[in-house]
Amino acid sequence: MRFEAPGEHEAEERAWAVVSTAYAEREPVTWPRRHWQPLVAVAVVAAVVAAALSPPGRSVVHSLRKAVGIETAEQALFSLPTRGQLLVSSRSGLWLVRPDGSKRRLGRYRDAAFSPHGLFVVATRANQLVALEPKGTVRWTLARPAPRFPAWTGTRTDTRIAYLSGGRLRIVAGDGTGDHVVGPAVLVPPVWLPGRRLVYFDGHRWVRYDVASGAAGQTAPSREAATIRRRAGQSEVVIGGAVVFRGTGIFDQVVRSPDGRWLLVSWPTANQWVFIHLHPRRIIGVSRITQQFGRGARVEDWCCG
Repeated sequence: MRFEAPGEHEAEERAWAVVSTAYAEREPVTWPRRHWQPLVAVAVVAAVVAAALSPPGRSVVHSLRKAVGIETAEQALFSLPTRGQLLVSSRSGLWLVRPDGSKRRLGRYRDAAFSPHGLFVVATRANQLVALEPKGTVRWTLARPAPRFPAWTGTRTDTRIAYLSGGRLRIVAGDGTGDHVVGPAVLVPPVWLPGRRLVYFDGHRWVRYDVASGAAGQTAPSREAATIRRRAGQSEVVIGGAVVFRGTGIFDQVVRSPDGRWLLVSWPTANQWVFIHLHPRRIIGVSRITQQFGRGARVEDWCCG
């Protein structure tokens, strides 16, 4: 009988959401970029025509076909719908967003994650892994070639960070010591599970690595997580095979809140974020994301209720 740590199933769902979306995004795109804007325009027109011809009430999900985006969306992120903080990266830098909507620019970093309990932040830049305080003060740095996708786990007194560098998965202690290679890995974010276990993709298979024993074996993360499916000029958020949200254009992220009750869907085609509470159903749209955070805004982490 296998021991299952508290919260392991939920963590595996989050792991699958991260790795499956990232893996899909790394697949080569053969359609030339110069054709993308006409394609979006055609998709929008097609969606409008489809809406005009479809009888009302046919869709069982919230489908927005007449326009791109939530029509009643807020014009700014005035507050988060639940507890926790966001880390948001963009071309202008890394932002910390608090529940009341206030935000602080931490500097020119990209990939980032909170430490357990949100006490610190780990981020990357050029050829450095950087640990800093929520106010932006740097605690330590580690020089490594093009580090990507740091993920921090542990307790208040015993933490470790997994990250990718040079085609390898590496782990370093939360104080910046003991950095070492675990094995080969491709550019898919590693995700921590409860009990000092880590899921990552080595280019051929999903691997579950146990930090305490050093044992590694093939695994298959749960498919009950929220994932993104794209087809026919639309994007869909899917949970357990059921579509829970659909819209014209591109969704590029779906992130769960710390309490698991909300989804944050990033919708760059509409320049919006959409917060979805599934039970009971509630949808909150936030517009002008680029104007607030800069181009290429991306949610790096949502932590600590």
